[in-house]
Amino acid sequence: MTETVATATGLQLRRPQRADARRNFDALLVAARQVFAEQGTDASLEDVACRAGVGIGTLYRNFPTRRDLFESVYIGEVEELCAAAQTLADQPPWDALAAWLRRFVSYVATKRALVEALNHDSDVFRTCRGAMFTCGTPLLERAQAAGEARTDIDFDDVVRLVSGITSGGFVDEAQRDRVLQIALDGLRTHP
Repeated sequence: MTETVATATGLQLRRPQRADARRNFDALLVAARQVFAEQGTDASLEDVACRAGVGIGTLYRNFPTRRDLFESVYIGEVEELCAAAQTLADQPPWDALAAWLRRFVSYVATKRALVEALNHDSDVFRTCRGAMFTCGTPLLERAQAAGEARTDIDFDDVVRLVSGITSGGFVDEAQRDRVLQIALDGLRTHP
């Protein structure tokens, strides 16, 4: 038996009700994240099942298609990003925004292949994008209200800026972080 669970993004996931089946479901999502990050979206689903410690039949019972698995992993990643925004909301406005944008860049950098594998016109992609805007926009607006972020920008501008950063190739994470810092300096107001 499965139950339909509403996620933070508003999307529905069909999670098994039995404890052992739920453990397998969760293990498959963790394994898929790891395998797709290491090998890309063309990775073998048998590798995902093996890493999760389950058979391929269990994978297909939970995720009938590769796309179902991609979408479930993506939803989970976006939910973690949204949860991070809520956790950071108690920090000073600029610190919260900068920390969330660093998390966003790290998320996009490691999940680029997964994002590229999704249909950008799909309901899942649009809903997840909307959820990211819903959780990130207040962080920008709070920094703007505190006079710490430019007021001539909106959250879409910021997402495009940091997404552009992640689309570039970098020598290493340190270089990526330096480039992000340059972008953050451009977003911040300077007295």
